[in-house]
Amino acid sequence: MGVSADPNRHTSHDDEPRLLLKLTPGTPQGDHYDRLADRFRPVFARIAEGAAERDALRRLPIEQVGWLNAERFGALRLPVEAGGYGASLTDSFRLLIELAEADSQVAHLLRAHIAFVEQILVHPDEAVRKKWIDRIAAGQLVGNAYAERGGNRMGTWNTQLNVTPYGVTVTGQKYYCTGTIFADWTVVAAANPSAPGRHLAVVSTHHSSVSIYDDWDGFGQQLTGTGSTVFDEVPVDSLFGPAEQPHFPESSIFQLVLLAVQAGIARATLADARAAVQARTRAFNTGTGVALRDEPQVLQLIGEISASAFAAESVVLAAVGEVEGLFQQDALTGQETYTACELVANRAQSAVQPLVLAAASKLFDGLGASSTSSQCNFDRHWRNARTIATHNPAIYRARIIGDYEVNGTPPATHESAGEAPSSYVYPVNH
Repeated sequence: MGVSADPNRHTSHDDEPRLLLKLTPGTPQGDHYDRLADRFRPVFARIAEGAAERDALRRLPIEQVGWLNAERFGALRLPVEAGGYGASLTDSFRLLIELAEADSQVAHLLRAHIAFVEQILVHPDEAVRKKWIDRIAAGQLVGNAYAERGGNRMGTWNTQLNVTPYGVTVTGQKYYCTGTIFADWTVVAAANPSAPGRHLAVVSTHHSSVSIYDDWDGFGQQLTGTGSTVFDEVPVDSLFGPAEQPHFPESSIFQLVLLAVQAGIARATLADARAAVQARTRAFNTGTGVALRDEPQVLQLIGEISASAFAAESVVLAAVGEVEGLFQQDALTGQETYTACELVANRAQSAVQPLVLAAASKLFDGLGASSTSSQCNFDRHWRNARTIATHNPAIYRARIIGDYEVNGTPPATHESAGEAPSSYVYPVNH
């Protein structure tokens, strides 16, 4: 005879109820995501084990990136017949959020690689497409060398291509080179003296004329390799001119990756807050005198963090799903696809960042002064989220959305950050 459960019985802390709350939003399409997650979650768990310590000691996750490469995480989006996993954009971002929960820095350093893969998948030249798909399927990573620290006029680059009868080389200095120190290749934005517009030169990071420095000094996301790289007449392996990158919504992919990392930070914040409350036996003298895990206001706080994590991830996945659908709409022009994807990413950025920053701050409200101990390193969640939020500042994104809503003005692109025209000092030989 079965025993019926007493609905009024209070569950003891030694008899934990089965956790039925589903943190990951959305409705899976088939079981592909579950199969991919089963493969990568053991790697994510290994990465998570030392994440707080690595952050505290500023130790680059070189070994952890190697674990991901061994499983070819960077080949998620490649077709199965080409050696990839055939993951949809949505499923790959769901996995990226899980990775960001384990270590936001490891997920962030893949930003340029993820955007490069999306470009290669739609590249019109079959030979170029196959070359890069084969490399990515083999576990090779691609980094980023777009931005320059200063001295260049907005929309231009001091980094230059040199086109010779023997090939093309690139020379210049870059900063914010996220992921390049871990990568086999990096994409360099450069000017071509004989042709206008942005040119993307892909070069090997292993060449002797490439110097990579871990000199990023931000207070967050310190382990992403977001430092400087110097190129001195480095041979170019592949060159993509302006005609080969027409209105591709690359920047929306870049931004969505950052938002996925933010969603992962919110999940990690919840995990740390929950574990700290469950483990704590000391009560506040200003509370109700019960254990922290039974303190009503603390439980409310954990609930609010949980809701913020759920909402942030829901927004990110909705935005990714929207972009994925836009990629498949052949009736749209390149400019229309770019505009729609930019607006989707801008809306998501404006909504997600306040949620994550608030959640990372609330963690301390429920745990008191002891949670500020450097041994806990709980502040890494806020520092990392705050640092990511400074990328392509959200105040501009909200203004762009409003201008489109009211005036129908499409998002503009300046191709590169730099000195504003009103403040730029032209070189003497200009």
